[in-house]
Amino acid sequence: MIETVAPRWNAPPQVRALCTTRRGGVSRPPFDDFNLGLHVGDDDADVRRNRDRLVADLGLPGEPDWIRQTHGTRVVRLERDRDRDADAAVTREPGRVAVVMIADCLPILVASRDGREIAAIHAGWRGLAAGVVEAALERIESPRGELLAWIGPGITRAHFEVGDDVRDAFARRLDETPGYFEAHGPGRWLCDLPGLAAHVLARAGVGEVARDSHCTYRDREHFFSYRRERATGRMAALIWIEPAAAARA
Repeated sequence: MIETVAPRWNAPPQVRALCTTRRGGVSRPPFDDFNLGLHVGDDDADVRRNRDRLVADLGLPGEPDWIRQTHGTRVVRLERDRDRDADAAVTREPGRVAVVMIADCLPILVASRDGREIAAIHAGWRGLAAGVVEAALERIESPRGELLAWIGPGITRAHFEVGDDVRDAFARRLDETPGYFEAHGPGRWLCDLPGLAAHVLARAGVGEVARDSHCTYRDREHFFSYRRERATGRMAALIWIEPAAAARA
């Protein structure tokens, strides 16, 4: 049975959102067992069986709109843009499933309070420091004060050691990074990536930000972690507008 994590946020009922875990699929070690990434070295047939199970077992309105993540800042409008090389996807079309894959990087799901617009953002440190969140918000038509965001499972401060280059990248973009970097030896820092994401969202004017408490690195039983294992699978964070609910609105 597929296990998922659901956001605790105030999104309207027609907006559905979740993040998968590593439980519920057919992939074999080291991708055991609900790997959804075709690019990590897993058997393609197993991944496609997992993706079919994702749609069927979770009752998705259709196949997710998979994007090819590049750790950059490009954003696609799913109903208009054909090029799927991007790290964020936005849509107003009911039934389209926006999705990002993660294994330590943060998934950020966004919905408007009226349930008419959604987005999925892949936010590793490179994309977050480069402005992927701001780029996605620029493509969203709804007022920022009317947006809700959920920061899903990702690596937490205690397990995310980085160098001066990462700290400097955020310092240059944000001017200040209060409390998000803890010294951990010469030129080394423990980085609070979820805290930085929440800071960026609030700074950009997003009305409400919720954070998940799961750590992908610490919880080996439920989550893949690239930093912990390197050869590993990918989870997916998905968001969509229910077609029937949108038709009644």
